[in-house]
Amino acid sequence: MQRCNFNMDPISISDLLVATGGHAADGLDRDINFNQVVIDSRQVTPGGVFWALPGTLCDGHDFVRDACQRGAAFCVVNSDRNDWGGPVVKVAQTGAALSQFAQWYREQLEPLVIGVTGSVGKTTTREMIHAALSADHCGIRSIANYNNEIGLPLSLFQLEKSHDYGVLEMGACHSGDIRDLCAIAQPEVGVITGIAPVHLEKFGSLEQIIQTKAELLQALPSDGFAVVNGDCPHAQSVAAYANCPVIFVGESQENEYRATNVRASQHQLSFHVRDHEYHIPVSGRHHLSAALCAVAVATEVGMAAEQIAKGLLRFATAAGRCQIKQIGPWTIIDDSYNANPTSMRAACQLMQAWKTGNKKIAVVGDMLELGEEAGRYHHELGIQIAQSDIDCLLAYGDNAHNVIAGAFEAGMDAHQMAECPMFESLLMNLDCWLEAGDVLLVKGSRTMRMERVVEWATRQTEEINNLDALGVPA
Repeated sequence: MQRCNFNMDPISISDLLVATGGHAADGLDRDINFNQVVIDSRQVTPGGVFWALPGTLCDGHDFVRDACQRGAAFCVVNSDRNDWGGPVVKVAQTGAALSQFAQWYREQLEPLVIGVTGSVGKTTTREMIHAALSADHCGIRSIANYNNEIGLPLSLFQLEKSHDYGVLEMGACHSGDIRDLCAIAQPEVGVITGIAPVHLEKFGSLEQIIQTKAELLQALPSDGFAVVNGDCPHAQSVAAYANCPVIFVGESQENEYRATNVRASQHQLSFHVRDHEYHIPVSGRHHLSAALCAVAVATEVGMAAEQIAKGLLRFATAAGRCQIKQIGPWTIIDDSYNANPTSMRAACQLMQAWKTGNKKIAVVGDMLELGEEAGRYHHELGIQIAQSDIDCLLAYGDNAHNVIAGAFEAGMDAHQMAECPMFESLLMNLDCWLEAGDVLLVKGSRTMRMERVVEWATRQTEEINNLDALGVPA
């Protein structure tokens, strides 16, 4: 894997002014170059640029003085604000200007840009594509979960002219979101991971989700290409929006990149594509679609199967996304980052296949933004859990009663379940149930902050270790 640097190519203030239509405050040297843009004043390094964005919880303009004291070359601020106490560039609206500048920056670069969207698996797919490509090329992928109108520009600023590619994740909460991100990133390759009922409260219907995700394919040039999960029931519907070749991946015979001889163990996924074998250090068969997207993209850009396989062997799961952790005497499947009906189903399948001599416990939080169908989806989740050879269920949140009702209906014993409307009661029940050797699945929507369960387990282990060191019985 080649070593890459992740700073912008040097940009002058004059270029920024052209891109944004802004104007520099009196005395600011227009020949100053910068290669960093941040929106958190604490991340400023000397010579970098602080971009002041207004927000719902705090306003970046309140931190301009702090950014200047930390060595910012200048700050980008709204033109209707005053009294900065430091060098600034004024723009009409900093949020819009960030998009304008990112689009201008993208137009100066040659690296292949790959856009990744879908209802599920965006981050995992993005990371697998990067793992495959990085075996033979130098490039970047989105930072953490930076996939919206603010995060995508910041991710894009990692690109340099020396890079070969950039893999950019694109999220959406409303129609038009993907279209706007594509206007900035100008992708030449698009990947659709799948379509599922996610953010239904905001989209209103599955058809609206299909149309929104398809905005990525509509933005691709005719000489680009798209990769679509062909096993998704909505694959043909979303592919119909493309104006370029569409490549389907999956297990069914109709897919151009078809996986065969698929084997999923607790620590590795293996499969064949076109007579080549691939191994990926992940748990769960549900990672197959992301892996096939990575194989397809890397093959289409000219990489040999042997190099792709080497890259995928180095894949590392992102934080909170099906990470297998040995915390003290427990095995914890940390899938706490987010949840929806499709990803919950995959997590249940993983638990069902998990080999253990001890209990399997599911700790699930609410799946949010499901609108009027929320009760039904949570009831179905309870049924899935009961049918997945899971021994105990802790359901947390406003919809916990629906999960419990579904599990009870499917035959799960009432003594194996607990409805926990409050997080404290969840931990109390877990503390009573958890024994050495147990396997614990932790999953829920982002707002539920289910990672707190993993943090609690870590603290419990530390306390046990401290007591052992003192010779005190736990």
